[in-house]
Amino acid sequence: MNIREARPDDHPILLDIWEQSVRASHGFLTEQDIQSLLPIVRDHAMPGLELWVLCDEAARPLGFMGMDKNRIEALFIAPASFRQGGGKLMLEHARKLRGRLLVDVNEDNPRALAFYLANGFEVAGRSPTDSQGMPFPLLHLSEAGDTH
Repeated sequence: MNIREARPDDHPILLDIWEQSVRASHGFLTEQDIQSLLPIVRDHAMPGLELWVLCDEAARPLGFMGMDKNRIEALFIAPASFRQGGGKLMLEHARKLRGRLLVDVNEDNPRALAFYLANGFEVAGRSPTDSQGMPFPLLHLSEAGDTH
């Protein structure tokens, strides 16, 4: 696997990966929630973030990470590639770029929380709603000490 900067023509496949990943990992979201988030991700989040693409040996996208300074705003892996080291590789890439990292995780996404806790993060705070004000509590995570 390797990581490269995203190009504008990647956005459709990255949006598809986002949707597949959300359906596989965000069981607390309804179909209506996913459909209302899709245009926000497509039209605002993806164009506004520094995007990095995780690719397989044939250069096919397997996942992506969106960053804003040292904050990971998005990290999504296609379900067929879950638990194969891609997420950890993306975190290592982000650390090389920005040092200590911050990330918010949906409280109702225990697998994502376990992933970040296993990779050097700790819970630093909590919000009762997400960034759109929806009733999806967020845990604010930061890296514990020096992870290098």
